Amino acid sequence: MLVSSTVSGQFIIKPDTTLDEVSLHPYATLARLGAESISLDAVLQLDANQFETLPNSNTDLGFTSDHYWLRFSIRNELTTTKIFFLEACRPIVDVAELYTIDANGAVTKQVSGDALPFSERDFKNRKTIFKVAIAPQTTKQYYLHLKSDGEAINAGLVLRSYENLMETSMFEQLVFGIFYGILGIAAIIYLFFFFALGQRSFLYYSLYVVFIGLLQFSLDGLFFQFITPGSGWLSLNAVILSACIANFFLGRYAQVFLKVKEYSSFLNSAFYVVYVLDFLLLISLFVHPGALAYSYPLANLFGLLLLLLIISSVVVIYVKTRKVDYFFVIGIFFLIAGFVVFILKNFSMLPVTFWTENGSKLGTGLEVVFLSLSMANLIRKLRDEREEMQDIALQKSEEMNEMKTYFLSNISHELRTPLNAILNLSKILIKETTEPTVQKNAMMIKDSSYNLLSSVNDILDFSKIEKGELQLDKEPFLLRPLLEHMIANMHNKAKSQDLKFEALLATDLPAQLVGDKFRLTQIIYNLMSNAFKFTAEGFVTLTVSCKPLKGNQIALELSVEDSGVGIDAKKLSAVYDSFSQENITDKRKYGGLGLGLFIVKHLADLHQGSIAIQSKVNEGTVSKVTLHFDVLPLAEPTEVLPEAETYDLHGKRILVAEDNAMNQMVLKMITKKWQNTEIVFTNNGQECVDALQENNFDIILMDLQMPVMDGYEATLAIRAGASGDSKKDIPIVAVTADVMESTKIRVMEIGMNKYISKPLDKEALYKMVKELTL
Repeated sequence: MLVSSTVSGQFIIKPDTTLDEVSLHPYATLARLGAESISLDAVLQLDANQFETLPNSNTDLGFTSDHYWLRFSIRNELTTTKIFFLEACRPIVDVAELYTIDANGAVTKQVSGDALPFSERDFKNRKTIFKVAIAPQTTKQYYLHLKSDGEAINAGLVLRSYENLMETSMFEQLVFGIFYGILGIAAIIYLFFFFALGQRSFLYYSLYVVFIGLLQFSLDGLFFQFITPGSGWLSLNAVILSACIANFFLGRYAQVFLKVKEYSSFLNSAFYVVYVLDFLLLISLFVHPGALAYSYPLANLFGLLLLLLIISSVVVIYVKTRKVDYFFVIGIFFLIAGFVVFILKNFSMLPVTFWTENGSKLGTGLEVVFLSLSMANLIRKLRDEREEMQDIALQKSEEMNEMKTYFLSNISHELRTPLNAILNLSKILIKETTEPTVQKNAMMIKDSSYNLLSSVNDILDFSKIEKGELQLDKEPFLLRPLLEHMIANMHNKAKSQDLKFEALLATDLPAQLVGDKFRLTQIIYNLMSNAFKFTAEGFVTLTVSCKPLKGNQIALELSVEDSGVGIDAKKLSAVYDSFSQENITDKRKYGGLGLGLFIVKHLADLHQGSIAIQSKVNEGTVSKVTLHFDVLPLAEPTEVLPEAETYDLHGKRILVAEDNAMNQMVLKMITKKWQNTEIVFTNNGQECVDALQENNFDIILMDLQMPVMDGYEATLAIRAGASGDSKKDIPIVAVTADVMESTKIRVMEIGMNKYISKPLDKEALYKMVKELTL
């Protein structure tokens, strides 16, 4: 606690003072001025005998609409300026003005209260708080003016340090969070009970919880802060409105739940009398502006009468039946106890403390707990129905997941099949034609196809990420040729957009890494795609470097910088969300699905790496990604890139099962330069099995989705010996447009040797066939 001394009603801070929290009541005096509103100058002229000392540290002035002035002084004998926060009174006071007079007679004024907009408060807080700063070796006089519209005024006068204010606020937030959380859950649960069972008691109780919550929300100053910060009629009347409506629904709940009408017609009629009085009080607020002054004590009085009627009803029922729901009784007891404490405090019959201020919260919270226990039997009746509904929902969810997987698989197949033809034919055209116009058009077709393929891949990767199926391959690959190939494409992209592009590759990059080169390519492509997409003029720069880690690991560092539109700092945290772009209109303006950075983030996590983005609007963006890779020692075999015009399989025979004529044509064009190689095509799995039975082949390239007999069935038949026992172990490669992870797993489970996806990469296909046959 804050240690202090008093000199003529003055609070003095000495060098040995421990600053935390102190009540200024012993140092303050109070002037009751009734309905008269006077200025500070007039207050300064009042006789000393018009100011009275405060009776105790918790002065509650009761329900009043009068003007009150409190005065006190503070002296700082330290050598440093001290800053405090004065908690002056309850949050719902209408007018709170703090005047500060320094030694030179200069006056400063701070304002609070819910009679003016929240934004005009000098200290933005739900409570009535003022900031107090006292220079070293100075004394300041303080005059506090309080005025309400009839609600109870409590002159708190608690001086807090910043740390104490934070601790108190955090504790209150915890209590309020638990309390309002309980009310919210209770309101929803009881409303569910009403719709499930059709019993009005649940509806009444749910509505009671809602309005009692609004009452507490208003008393805590939160209604004014968050719902009606502009002040006005609703803000000033929120307490009485919510109190009157809460009284009605509490009474109706008790009437229906206890079936009061069956046991006492007198008590049942008394409930309606209270409702009429409550309704008249509510109506008076709309028709008579002065009604607010006496509405506060009347609302509290009606609340007490209602609680007495509920107690009387419970007693009558117990006397007549000898049966009572003990959980209901305990719950009502806590409700009554909490509100009795709160109401008595409003009548100045109890001291003002945190617990008396929030007694109704504690009582209401415990009431909800025990009344919920009283509904246990009803909950048990609903349990079987709920479990049945959950089983149905689970089944539907599984069916939807299966449908989604099937849909994505088919989308992948249907899009990749024509893309396989388009991409490979455009590559062949680019390579074989000498006509510049044809080459340019073929290049545009190829680039557009790759853009579409990238979007398809992003959608499939998004599905894999959702299901936790995205995995990385672990194969050796040459780093620098991979980067140089991408850089060549990026130069073309920059040239087409009239942008300056520069690629900076560190000289110490390792020759070969072990990892997933496709995912590395995808990461770089997505980063560069974003840079080009959002840069209309200026530059794009790619920087690749590395740092050694433990053992034979490195951290590959990728940095992409651009001079594009940039990203607002407030939106940076959301750029990793799925389907996210800087704003929704960007999807139309710049194109794309908004999945790029979402996928990059997950791929970086799979690489035990990280991603960081720095950006300024209209200045540009820097995206940095760190990925961990194993370095393959130089002594071990390295990835060998096939050399052009050296495709020779030395007399091997390849059996292809493919139903799509375009894909057959693509395979013929890819393999036409394979020397000493014979290719035989079949149109479905059954033809493949029959052809293998009649002839000898060295390898099978097997499509999966075919008529008559699909690739799965054909593979199982071959492995079972349908084409002959001597041919059961022939290498089979799945050649498919289905890139789902489940498909990759399944083809391996049924006995296929390798998997390659469409669109086909001729180098990868040749390498795979050569590996399995030579």
